[in-house]
Amino acid sequence: MANQVETKLTEELLPLLRQEQYVTLATVDFENGGPNVNAISWVYAQDETKIRFSVDNRSRIVENIRKEPRVTLTLVGAGSTYSIAGKAKILQEKMEDVPLKLALMEIDVAEVRDVMFYGARITQEPKYEKTYDKDAAEKLDKQVMAAMKKA
Repeated sequence: MANQVETKLTEELLPLLRQEQYVTLATVDFENGGPNVNAISWVYAQDETKIRFSVDNRSRIVENIRKEPRVTLTLVGAGSTYSIAGKAKILQEKMEDVPLKLALMEIDVAEVRDVMFYGARITQEPKYEKTYDKDAAEKLDKQVMAAMKKA
């Protein structure tokens, strides 16, 4: 996909965004207008044009999107790095069936770019582990993903 701009997620990217995935989300800071970047993992692609994600409803991300909906999601996977830009909206201020106060947001995908530098390929995708109670983390992850799919 190098040097191409797509208007929706490709068949290669769609399954990556249908599971818990390490991504970064860039928003426009509501106070100073500068970039604000956060790492998130609760993402779910509804289809090729819509990506849902969930964050604490007290997160700066929520206020940033409320004021300026343009966002960019960065995904490292499928051997490359992808920039997925679009407009986000708040679907739910507090998700149902989830014990934490999480907001549910959705990005309308406008463009997908392969932004990997020339002549390189990702050989190992980012990995992370939860540092709190693993059983509680797994249970919460399942609740959040189910709620994102259902909404």
